Amino acid sequence: MSDVVERTLSVLPGLLGQHDLGAGPGGAGGPGRVSATSRLGSLIRSITALTSKHEEEKLIQQELTSLKATVSAPTTTLRLMKECMVRLIYCEMLGYESSFGYIHAIKLAQQGNLLEKRVGYLAVSLFLHENHELLLLLVNTVVKDLQSTNLVEVCMALTVVSQIFPREMIPAVLPLIEDKLQHSKEIIRRKAVQALYKFYLIAPNQVQHIHDKFRKALCDRDAGVMAASLHIYLQMIKENSSGYKDLTGSFVTILKQVVGGKLPIDFNYHSVPAPWLQIQLLRILGLLGKDDPRTSELMYDVLDESLRRAEINHNITYGLKALTYVIQQDPNLALQHQMTIIECLDHPDPIIKRETLELLYRITNGQNVIVIVQKMLDYLKESKEEYAIINLVGKIAELAEKYAPDNEWFIQTMNAVFSVGGDVVHPDIPNNFLRLLAEGFDDGKEDDQLRMYAVQSYLALLEEEDALYPQKFLQVMSWVLGEYSSLVADVDPEVILTKLHSLLKKTFVTSETKVWIMAAVTKIASRTSCSKTVDKLIGEFSNSLDTYMRQYAFELKHLCEDKALMKTLLPFDASCNDMVVDASLSFLDGFVAEGLGRGAAPYKPHHQRQEEKLSQEKALNFEPYGLSFASSVSSSGVTGRQSPTGLSFGSDTSGNSAETGHKETNTLKLEGVRKLWGKEGYLPKKENKVGKENEPQTVSCGSLLPGQAGDPPASRSDQVASLSEEDKEKQQLASTLFIGLGSNAGVSLMGKADTATQKFKRKSKINETQNSEEDSDFQNSGASDFGPLLDTVPINMEDCEGNIHTRLRKASLCSSDIVEDNLVFETSQSLKKSGLDDRLSDSMLSQSSLFADSNIEIFQPSPSAQCESASKPPLVPSLPEELEELNHSGVVELCQSDALALHLCKVWTDDSLLLTVFVSNKTASALNAVNLVFEEAEHFQILESPTYQFPVIEAQSVECCQKCVWMDKICTQGILSGSVNYQSEMETRLDFSITLSLLDFIRPMEMTTEDFGKLWLSLSNDVKQNIKMSCSQDSLSAALNTLQQKLKLHIVDIIGNEGILACQLLPSVPCLLHCRTHSGMLALWFRSPCSALPDGLLYQCQKVMEES
Repeated sequence: MSDVVERTLSVLPGLLGQHDLGAGPGGAGGPGRVSATSRLGSLIRSITALTSKHEEEKLIQQELTSLKATVSAPTTTLRLMKECMVRLIYCEMLGYESSFGYIHAIKLAQQGNLLEKRVGYLAVSLFLHENHELLLLLVNTVVKDLQSTNLVEVCMALTVVSQIFPREMIPAVLPLIEDKLQHSKEIIRRKAVQALYKFYLIAPNQVQHIHDKFRKALCDRDAGVMAASLHIYLQMIKENSSGYKDLTGSFVTILKQVVGGKLPIDFNYHSVPAPWLQIQLLRILGLLGKDDPRTSELMYDVLDESLRRAEINHNITYGLKALTYVIQQDPNLALQHQMTIIECLDHPDPIIKRETLELLYRITNGQNVIVIVQKMLDYLKESKEEYAIINLVGKIAELAEKYAPDNEWFIQTMNAVFSVGGDVVHPDIPNNFLRLLAEGFDDGKEDDQLRMYAVQSYLALLEEEDALYPQKFLQVMSWVLGEYSSLVADVDPEVILTKLHSLLKKTFVTSETKVWIMAAVTKIASRTSCSKTVDKLIGEFSNSLDTYMRQYAFELKHLCEDKALMKTLLPFDASCNDMVVDASLSFLDGFVAEGLGRGAAPYKPHHQRQEEKLSQEKALNFEPYGLSFASSVSSSGVTGRQSPTGLSFGSDTSGNSAETGHKETNTLKLEGVRKLWGKEGYLPKKENKVGKENEPQTVSCGSLLPGQAGDPPASRSDQVASLSEEDKEKQQLASTLFIGLGSNAGVSLMGKADTATQKFKRKSKINETQNSEEDSDFQNSGASDFGPLLDTVPINMEDCEGNIHTRLRKASLCSSDIVEDNLVFETSQSLKKSGLDDRLSDSMLSQSSLFADSNIEIFQPSPSAQCESASKPPLVPSLPEELEELNHSGVVELCQSDALALHLCKVWTDDSLLLTVFVSNKTASALNAVNLVFEEAEHFQILESPTYQFPVIEAQSVECCQKCVWMDKICTQGILSGSVNYQSEMETRLDFSITLSLLDFIRPMEMTTEDFGKLWLSLSNDVKQNIKMSCSQDSLSAALNTLQQKLKLHIVDIIGNEGILACQLLPSVPCLLHCRTHSGMLALWFRSPCSALPDGLLYQCQKVMEES
């Protein structure tokens, strides 16, 4: 075997240097041409031998000039073109543009043999980006190769499609790639899945109709195909996890097989079975099980098995990361691993140390902050990494401000932060520190003590000779001394001025810091009658070469000459006072009038100038024309037109402009929603229990180690005696680090509410007067004035600044989770003239309990009360007679309580969506002041006032109100939320939400064929898609009737296998549709002035055609 290796190595130099027998000078072939391998190797060796960037540029330019001449020569063979492409790729990799070769790379992919085509595809994927105009020339080549019987050509085409492919060209190759999902070769199926994943990322609405095929790929017999499908499912589950809960069992089964080593050995990495596949599956299971205990229970066994098989000892860092996230839900888990955490603090690996400090940062509270901050400072002094310093300094400053035990410790800690952190400290840290000193806290006396201690500490630091402090620290010192040095009565201002003067002479002090020092000198000088140091400073810096210092010296000189003006301009502790600003610049009125009198042009605001500029630009339209439609529309009809199913290159907005809006509507927005359920159950009840059990204990929870909680005192003392000195030190450190982490102690996690009182609670001086006025108003106002506050039941007003002790209670609320948009249609004659069929299928409405707040007390009615309520006839709302004749949905329940119920009925009028809300009084007494409020929505506009008030609703009666709604921002589906407040035995609020669909705002648009043609030419935003027709839609008329009935489209004309339809989005946004059938496919072409509307209607068309 060694002889073979030796012979191979001896032959390689000859192979690299040999001449290509089939090539010759001039590129036509001959014996004198050097091979491509030798030319590329020679180029690489020449570049590595260069000594400057200039020489490299010169050499590359010569090479590019030679390559340009070669590829442009008509006699260049494909084999030589392949060799040139390899060298062009290398030049591009070095950062030199070779755009002249792009078109030749595409030609090579189109015309060459397998090896040449492979190089051409490689060059195209490296040269071009997804939006490059030359990619359109590659589409036909990709289509041809996808239809090839050669597996290598199919693989190359699928590879380039999954890397770069224009979004508007997806319909041309999508059916071919769908067919490859059924291919007999697993490599073809895997690459097809990867291509569809690429399509889903750039145009998700164009592949939504093949989700069932994704499921088949997930169950593919080849592990590679299955692994490729996980990428698609991870993306889809991120956007909508509820739609894939039924696949949890499949993912769990796959993970079991992976963990159990059932995959081929090729998937193993260092004896770990398919680690990347495990990570992908764990991410998917984490999304599916989030906030869903029932689904989570299905995965506990396989997760435990996965952890058990992992080598825990080699994954300390990941274990610390996992524990860091877990303790945010249950801080008591840190107690079980406290000795391990202590050992990690002394670990030689800095990454483990950093992760340990991150964990300690998460469990910091008022009792252990001193020890944890000291550990962070110790690590900070040793660390040399700038990122670690910046990150850790921010955490220390945050902990010091939140949990500082006293003023002295706080100032000393911040001094250490500024000293050790240096000038890499984020600017927000010194700014926040100075703002905290300036704004003060609730106690004015403590404010002065904090400021006084800061001044004393900085004066002590400036006493040290030859001490080098970071520039930001010197700036903080200067500002504090300038503002508050007068609080220290036993220090002569002249001494402070002398120290600042000496700082100005230091060579390490930058110009920016000197400006801060001069400002401090100016403030201190305003509070002294005369100062020799100030006069000396003015004399020194009046002739300084530094422009800023010379300017400050002159300003200081003139201010010292007028002490009254100086005190007026620089009052004491006025950094947070309101400044009176003349925003209108009225002092310039005379100057402006004088200029206008001389003929100057009047000032124009920025927006006015922009409008004028835009209006001038609109004089000429330089936008390129789209495909001409003149030949397609004639006075007699649409016969003889060119089929619009051809691919359009004229519109850059075609495709998926509405995809982003559609994704946003699918995500749940939880701003302001309180958390009701946690790991231990219903949180309000748990909080009440904790409040009752939270009693002082004599033994600290932090001192309880694993295995000691149940030991008697005698045995515990024996164990302590037998421990070594090192173990005793670790246990003592653990008792100080983990103090406050018991079940009865107030645990504080960063980002969560803390039961301990914050040491430094900022209170801006600007708002002190406003806050006192608001407090008095709050005490004198009724509960009905606080709409959002009625969500909290019971509400403890102690959290408010006025310390108002008020409690409001309300009954348990039950409402439907979301009102489905597919409501039951009833037959009507109002839209018969538009050809709209009102018969739509019923949809089931899911009912669930929706609680509006985190402190709701649940009252369960007694059996007798239930029987009594069951015997009462229910209140059935019904539409008024004038609305019964219109097209409307069925009446559905929005929400209800013991006293009141809300129902909804949608009425589709010609000019708007009319929401009819019924309010039913279920009690035996009248309800007063019932207020119905619709919240402001991102996608919808309520034409009138969003509020409606019922002065009184009589007992056992129903009232209704009507609101007209338009879609303000196009989306496939959106939610309109609101609430109803009423006064019964107590103030009560019910929340509800209404799901509105795009189809609620679509109306048929009647027009003639001639009008359709004229309007079609004026619209620029278009989207095209081919949809497979089902067996029930065997003809064009059947498909159009389905679209007419379900999407409220108006059929303008049908000629042969083509048809045109029209609709409008309320109030008046048109959308035109051209349809054509061919080979069992329905080609759709939408056009509209709104870029998002065609995408939304295309999605609805796909959905309707699949369901029919």
